[in-house]
Amino acid sequence: MNTTLTADLQDELIRVAHALADAARPETLRLFRVPGLVSDDKLGENAGFDPVTEADRAAERVMREILERDRPDDGIIGEEFATKTGTSGLTWVLDPIDGTRGYVAGTPTWGVLVSVADVTGPLFGIIDQPYIGERFSGGFGKASVVGPQGTQPLCVRRNRPFPEATLMSTFPEVGTPREQRAFERVVEKVKLTRFGMDCYAYALLAAGQIDLVIEAGLHPYDIHAPIAVIKAAGGIVSNWNGGAAHHGGRVIAAANADVHKVALAILQDAMDN
Repeated sequence: MNTTLTADLQDELIRVAHALADAARPETLRLFRVPGLVSDDKLGENAGFDPVTEADRAAERVMREILERDRPDDGIIGEEFATKTGTSGLTWVLDPIDGTRGYVAGTPTWGVLVSVADVTGPLFGIIDQPYIGERFSGGFGKASVVGPQGTQPLCVRRNRPFPEATLMSTFPEVGTPREQRAFERVVEKVKLTRFGMDCYAYALLAAGQIDLVIEAGLHPYDIHAPIAVIKAAGGIVSNWNGGAAHHGGRVIAAANADVHKVALAILQDAMDN
């Protein structure tokens, strides 16, 4: 179902998105860096470590309560609770704490992800870092960050020679062994690679600080909000085949078309050989 996005509806969606992020902030901060924080492991013993805390659940719960009140006909996709199918043609995609491993370790690189999408993909998104007090938002022709240095427009970095590029990813172990080899081919060509930033890497790309984020094995709730923010800031987000990325999986985010083209060619060549 397609929804007519009038100016009034756009304003309403932006208002609700910020209300969700506002409500999630205190729920995440309440347990951040609290000694003895308990986390459950979604994967179980001998299957890696994918933690979830009461802060994850509480933040998503309060966001869903607002949506049930203000946007009851919209769908909801969240990390912690069941998907709700809506009737309006719009779906909210929520990740209450993207980067829970960082959260339980006390690093300020996790974030609350909020976005609203239609059948074509994300329309408006927020990457919120409650502890630092930074909020990156983008969509409907607007892109900005509000934080300790005030309010600034978001604009991706201009093109530079690919060997001068900075690349980020959450884990050094990117996806399957085959995906890992492809990623390492890109690492060999860029100047600097950094890990462990979770959604904050996408925020830095939108802010013009880095050139590339490459990941694999993502869920829709990991990438919807970053797509909206980065595209509004002038960047590009696709899958490793150059197609739409909002379904998750293998994702490449780039500051501009030139760096995207080079990195995509490297990935595709490595995956084909």
